[in-house]
Amino acid sequence: MAEKNLSWGICVPTLNAGKDWSDWLAKTNAASGTACRKLVIDSSSTDCTPTLAHEHGWEVVPIQRCDFDHGGTRQWALSYLHDCDIIIFLTQDALVEEPNALIQLVNAFEDTGIGAAFGRQLPHLEATPIAAHARYFNYPAQSRVVDESDIPNLGIKAAFLSNSFTAYRREALLSVDGFPEKTILSEDMIAGARLLKGGWKLAYRSQARVLHSHNYSLLEEFRRYFDIGVLHHREAWLLEWLGNAEGEGMRFVVSELGYVAKKALHRLPEVIIRTGFKYLGYCLGRIEKYLPTWIKPILSMHSSYWRSKD
Repeated sequence: MAEKNLSWGICVPTLNAGKDWSDWLAKTNAASGTACRKLVIDSSSTDCTPTLAHEHGWEVVPIQRCDFDHGGTRQWALSYLHDCDIIIFLTQDALVEEPNALIQLVNAFEDTGIGAAFGRQLPHLEATPIAAHARYFNYPAQSRVVDESDIPNLGIKAAFLSNSFTAYRREALLSVDGFPEKTILSEDMIAGARLLKGGWKLAYRSQARVLHSHNYSLLEEFRRYFDIGVLHHREAWLLEWLGNAEGEGMRFVVSELGYVAKKALHRLPEVIIRTGFKYLGYCLGRIEKYLPTWIKPILSMHSSYWRSKD
């Protein structure tokens, strides 16, 4: 079934977006087409982030930095953008390179069963082979649509979305209680799992593309995977319902070893060391309830999360 004339808007949380922000705004505006709302939620930036957004025609809502919450802030945006049928959530480091990228996501909702749709993320030119592989592995060239029946085959990957470039049917997301509040990360995956439970489908649109990648250091990888472990501990229902994450992790490692062996053979030892850092961080995150409170912000990439926890 097709659904026409959907109203849509864009939301991006910001904090000191930096030197590329003006380019980000210009390119996103060029792709915004028929968008009826363009919203920046700014966490008290000390640079020109909100000023430039105003100058490029965006609504800007300022919040205190301490009030930002990955899920809670996006949930607030669902209420604020009440006149949008579809809301595209971007991050300030996901660069829209093609003028049809956003409308490609919106077009996914012509299928009335789609609750969310996410696009392809390609690596920046300066991405390392390790960073580039992560993009190609998680965002392949083939589009797909999944529903709850795909969980036995895809496992935790069935609920995969991205907080950097995903569109949501507002009505659908609200019907399953929206984004979680006070979660350390992966509010998008929790929302995706809720949508699947609610009978909605998730679409991956590979023809909708942005540039987005990170050259993480070993310590950053450790901290990021510590946070993933914390998430899987505190949101245990995800793994209970979708299946364990280790199988997907092993597929990633095998693929990464093959890719790096072809592109940068000398970096294979780094891949092995990096995998060890990730696994150690993840395991510590899974047992975080046994760790002293003072050490958790040190181990975490999102240290601000712990200010209101425990």
